[in-house]
Amino acid sequence: MIKKVSSMFLLIILLLHGQSIVLTAQNRPNVLVILADDLGYHDVGFTGCKDIFTPQLDKLANNGIVFTNGYVTHPYCGPSRAGLITGRYQARFGMEINSTYSPFDLYMGLPLEEKTFAKRMQETGYRTGIIGKWHLGAAAPYHPNNRGFDHFYGFLSGGHTYFPEQVNTIKPLVNKKGKPNYGANEGDFYPLVLNNGAGEFNEYLTTALSRDAAKFVKESDTPFMLYLAYNAPHMPLQAPKETIEKYKHIESRERRIYAAMIDKMDEGIGMVVDALKESGKLDNTIIFFLSDNGGVATTGYNKEIFSSNYPFKKGKGSMYEGGSHVPFIVHWPNGIKTPRQFDGLVSSLDIAATAIAVAKADTENAKLDGVNLLPYLQKEVKDSPHSALFWRASEGKGWAVRTPTSKFLLENKNMALYNMELDPFESNNLIESSNLQRKKMANLWNSWNANNQPVIWLQANAYQKKRLEMYRELHEELKVEALKRTPKTIE
Repeated sequence: MIKKVSSMFLLIILLLHGQSIVLTAQNRPNVLVILADDLGYHDVGFTGCKDIFTPQLDKLANNGIVFTNGYVTHPYCGPSRAGLITGRYQARFGMEINSTYSPFDLYMGLPLEEKTFAKRMQETGYRTGIIGKWHLGAAAPYHPNNRGFDHFYGFLSGGHTYFPEQVNTIKPLVNKKGKPNYGANEGDFYPLVLNNGAGEFNEYLTTALSRDAAKFVKESDTPFMLYLAYNAPHMPLQAPKETIEKYKHIESRERRIYAAMIDKMDEGIGMVVDALKESGKLDNTIIFFLSDNGGVATTGYNKEIFSSNYPFKKGKGSMYEGGSHVPFIVHWPNGIKTPRQFDGLVSSLDIAATAIAVAKADTENAKLDGVNLLPYLQKEVKDSPHSALFWRASEGKGWAVRTPTSKFLLENKNMALYNMELDPFESNNLIESSNLQRKKMANLWNSWNANNQPVIWLQANAYQKKRLEMYRELHEELKVEALKRTPKTIE
């Protein structure tokens, strides 16, 4: 339930271009966070893409701020989302795995001790919503409605089919080679969820999510925070035929479908922006757009080649720039009068910190790792928001640290050190010639990691395998016990 705000006006003083603007409890800025899934850095117009059309996003970028050094906290979905939703590095609480859809597991999900920024804003009177992909736990305690969101429409698992006719399709537990298909344990083909019940799903998924988001912003009569977490353009590669036909100029069939998925997402974002305009809320809404990680690449997490992270190296799953350097913009007509590029280090962690600052939410003991971007958006501060950003995978099997001038990383047991001023695309490894800088960067990472926690969950596939083994072992145990019992006789 939305907590009632005192009838007295809550005053927030913001300096916007030399003028003081007083915001009351009812006209505090709305916050809209739009997250794409596995979107390649070079697959939107505002980063230079020519073969995929994103007019809605480009318009937001051209009238807002483009973060040229915008990053997420992890190069794949689950951990990246855990960092974004809490404003804390997910390594702080050891969540470096993709949570599996497991509705009866009371331990699989975003730790209950961690407070989402939605919850913090809800406590100040904001109406909060999440539409789309959750991927942070499926059991009741982890449900979005129990983590600070008044409204939820979407799916709890890490992926979902895009077409309603495929819902309830049975995915085989054994593949064609007779080996367990662990992905069949996920909820990709389950009905959508609306709060604690079933959600209507009768059109292409991206459009359905966009339509609900447009409704949410229109009907919100108090300041709102909406987290619109698309699963586009994450696999499976599925899009309406007429939209795919629009991209017949692209030779690769996979990229044509991928392009159509981005096109439908951009179209959906336009629906939401139109709803903001029609309800008179666009000027007072801070819109963030970014991807949860880089696009899949042949040298990244998967082997598909339909996305592009140009000019960056590698892709999803990698500690190189292609894994976590993402398209990232902010649009806010009331707060940004001069559209521009911003080159300082910006993190998805900063979304929570900024949103909480706007809401004047309680941050006592919050231990946020993000930075409030308001002073940077308003040109009050021109330095980089972060002096260093950090990454960790599997407690350190892969890692990276980036400062405005350098980057030091480990991937596949190979270390690399780059001068990011002269070599932002990681071409010239200086690991053998810059020992002093290497030690300095190592000390930065070690100091940061000293406050982190070990991982206590299994990665998705390993977890699903263990769960199937548990069922088999339980069945065998029960059979043995049953065979010890003799048939009962009666007289």
